[in-house]
Amino acid sequence: MKFHLEMILSARPTQLQQQALRIAEKLRQRYGQAECALYHETPFQLLAATILSAQCTDERVNSVTPALFARYPDAHALAQAPQPEVETIIRSLGFFRAKATHLRGMAQALVEHHGGKVPRTLPELVALPGVGRKTANVLLGTAFGIPSGVVVDTHVRRITGLLGLTKQTDPEKIEIDLQKLLPASEWIDFSHRLIHHGRQICIARRPRCPECPLLSDCDRVGLPK
Repeated sequence: MKFHLEMILSARPTQLQQQALRIAEKLRQRYGQAECALYHETPFQLLAATILSAQCTDERVNSVTPALFARYPDAHALAQAPQPEVETIIRSLGFFRAKATHLRGMAQALVEHHGGKVPRTLPELVALPGVGRKTANVLLGTAFGIPSGVVVDTHVRRITGLLGLTKQTDPEKIEIDLQKLLPASEWIDFSHRLIHHGRQICIARRPRCPECPLLSDCDRVGLPK
């Protein structure tokens, strides 16, 4: 669905909402249909990859998931996997023992309660081992196109603060602020695009501000003016 800034602005949004809408439009123009960087072919694989991505880069996760999914392609296979074998495959990732436990627990819960299929509601997802609100939002938005919320990862948390869209530091409170500023139709793509922006332009230790398409709408909170 295309983003129509003029239609939304006609509802007389607040100044901060107008700023957020302009930012969303500029991100759409720059990054278009930005996609999740985690490699996956099925909702189950995306759920597993997202669990593995906690405190870890997408690149590192993508380096281990091909072997993991080749051996355990679905919930039924992973539910029966021995813990040591899963740990061996994902050993290069941080907290690999806990993540292996979460993966197996998630798969076992899917088999036991959902016939091996990934559910499509937030309450059902966050009830799975290793699945929090952010992971559930990623899964619902990317796999099913359901805007259950705004994904707030490290890029989104940092950049929305720089932009002045929120003063919060807790991811769930940031998500609430962003949901108030943007229509639900923008929640999925806004996160994907802002994550791409954080990797390409608004880099944490060396932001390329002169090249940034958001510069005129950025409050540069915490940066030299």
